[in-house]
Amino acid sequence: MDAARIKDHAKSLGFTLVGIAPLGPSPELLFYPQWLERGYAGEMHYLERQKSARMDPQSLLPGARSMIVCAVNYNVDRPLTTFDKLRAWISRYAWGVDYHRTVSAKLRELASWLETCGPARTRTYVDTGPVVERVFAKYAGVGWFGKNTCIINEKAGSWLFLGCILTDLELDPDAPAPDRCGSCRRCLDACPTGAILAPYVLDSRKCISYTTIELRGPIPEADRAGVGHHLFGCDICQDVCPWNRKAPFSTESSFQPKRGLFRPEIRTLLGLSDDGWRDLIRGTALQRAKVHGLLRNLMVVAGNSGDRSLTPLLKRFLSHENEHVRSHARWAVHQLGGETQMYTEGE
Repeated sequence: MDAARIKDHAKSLGFTLVGIAPLGPSPELLFYPQWLERGYAGEMHYLERQKSARMDPQSLLPGARSMIVCAVNYNVDRPLTTFDKLRAWISRYAWGVDYHRTVSAKLRELASWLETCGPARTRTYVDTGPVVERVFAKYAGVGWFGKNTCIINEKAGSWLFLGCILTDLELDPDAPAPDRCGSCRRCLDACPTGAILAPYVLDSRKCISYTTIELRGPIPEADRAGVGHHLFGCDICQDVCPWNRKAPFSTESSFQPKRGLFRPEIRTLLGLSDDGWRDLIRGTALQRAKVHGLLRNLMVVAGNSGDRSLTPLLKRFLSHENEHVRSHARWAVHQLGGETQMYTEGE
């Protein structure tokens, strides 16, 4: 099978970038166990599972020889992160239809085409299995590892969803993408919580995206101010990246913001019923945090807003069925100068 033909077909399906990576060892994969051992994954214990498979993709598909890496641009035509004490911020990637559905559908179509064209076995991954997509994206020439650990392409920037097809086809690999970050430190300097410990090293436990999405328990009180107005995820380290200044806008309709997800008013969100929340996040990546997780985050966002007029709305959540929502509501009311009975951290 000709690699150029595969790339042409992938782009006809809507992929922005396509490359081929070999399956050999790499320094990035060798660093992965160290990253886990240092505790940088926080409570994402699922990353510990199938650690050997992450190190050796051939164990996932015996006889595998190549990794086809595809990227889709999700940069819709909307402003970068804007700070408004009356509004919450949701990460750009979560504004539209859940990318797992959109990218997986394209990837499965490409894999099916490969299997139809000739004897080929495939397995597809979109952030759904033990494949470190970013590592293979680098060695497929799709982009380089940015200092914020995102994959950056010199033309498309870093607003990219990645998907991989592991195959037993022997394909000519592309050259790795050269690192073009140079001496730039904008992402490190802009991170409000200091989550980027050093170039290319991220401590998830300090990352706002981890805190608002992956952390299931209470948000440590010392970390709440750093969350700011972020309801779900954070884009700051990408917003400040010079390579995103001229990043093209996506024309993919499924990535366009669903009504109510771009800079929603905190007051409006506080007034939603549970059914209203379920309708708002249905079919989007926000479902990962679940309604009670988003409400927990919303309490923090409201508490950080400084808007005392939100206090009556917050008090509705002091008797919420979820313990974390209740405790964070008490904190928020206290932050805004309101009185709560026996305010304490946690339950």
